[in-house]
Amino acid sequence: MMSKKGLYKRKVLKHLYFADMLSCAELSVAIEKSLPVTTRLLNDLIKEGYVLESGQAPSTGGRRAAMYCIKKDVFYIVSVAADQFTTRIAVLNMQNKQVQPVVKMTLPLADNAQALFLLTEKIEAAIAASGINRQYIIGVGVGMPGFVDAVLGVNYTFLATAPETVKEYISRQLQLPVFIDNDSRLIALAELRFGVAREQQHAMVINIGWGIGLGMIVNGKLFRGHNGFAGELSHIPLFMNGRLCSCGKTGCLETETSLQIVIAKAYKGIEAGKQTVLTRWLQQQQLEPDADAIMNAAAGGDRFAVELLSEAGYNIGRGVAVLIHLMNPETIILSGRGSAAGKIWQAPIQQALNEHCIPRMSAHTNIVVSNLGHEAALTGAAALVMENYDSILLDDTYMRSNKYIALTAN
Repeated sequence: MMSKKGLYKRKVLKHLYFADMLSCAELSVAIEKSLPVTTRLLNDLIKEGYVLESGQAPSTGGRRAAMYCIKKDVFYIVSVAADQFTTRIAVLNMQNKQVQPVVKMTLPLADNAQALFLLTEKIEAAIAASGINRQYIIGVGVGMPGFVDAVLGVNYTFLATAPETVKEYISRQLQLPVFIDNDSRLIALAELRFGVAREQQHAMVINIGWGIGLGMIVNGKLFRGHNGFAGELSHIPLFMNGRLCSCGKTGCLETETSLQIVIAKAYKGIEAGKQTVLTRWLQQQQLEPDADAIMNAAAGGDRFAVELLSEAGYNIGRGVAVLIHLMNPETIILSGRGSAAGKIWQAPIQQALNEHCIPRMSAHTNIVVSNLGHEAALTGAAALVMENYDSILLDDTYMRSNKYIALTAN
């Protein structure tokens, strides 16, 4: 059973993880405890080896406040970012730095009865390869596509299990706390906690990838909706193109904007005789290298590659126009794999907004490119674990570390 003091120690560590550095006064406000109580908590955490004094705050005319940070190697998080075809696994310290190279595996999720078993096996191998005693691992965060109920730990689209949920199965196999959520929501969480949406109240995060995902930040918090499925921008029907979408319907936004569609159009253009460096760069329908090739070619000024991304960007802008009319966000953030194309997306999206948005609605909405890029998915999965850090029960099945026991009991 977690003591009240143990709970507040966890709250201190959680806030330091997300903020990087805080003063005692800032922590006092964050955990809603008095300065003397917060000071005692900090002193305990410093003595126990969890927290370091990391300098002084900038001068405001008086005595400069001491700043504190969480010790980077006191605990670790296993972060898993899965898309429809590829999964990446990272072990991160408390400063979100990788302690070993990212483990990458080809893992198709659709119609794959072995996917959950193979994923869990690979996570176990990544933990073993890190050399870190799992007693010092707080938990495992998993981001994946599909209709994910983060509370129940169920993915209704992929990795179906019975009688256990995805969360229960991985947790039982690894003997660690596990948290799962939709990949686009976790990318939005990464942007909220560490990216350009930090301290913003209303932002829409577009995950440009094999689909067009959406994470919604409303009133400064991640918005999941009634059943946890909010943000299915990819499946808004906007086109009369007759193209079958992955959801089984036709004309969805995804059918004109996903990187898979961009790649398909690239091959079609080359077959039609388009002059482009992509003739040499594309690698026979290999999605990841092909997507990278198109974005690199566009960044290098290849006209055809720029046209491909501009067309997709304009159509993404049509979907963004719907968002602006419904949500009136401060910022639209372009994130995920496709954000590597950078500012190339902004002009065609803005053009679509000029044509399809009421000017008064869109005039004060900024279109920005993520500074986290493709790493946002891994960062968001780690952030999911820390979001739940002060509610993880210290069940002996999971945690046998003397450090954990001390942190909870005292």
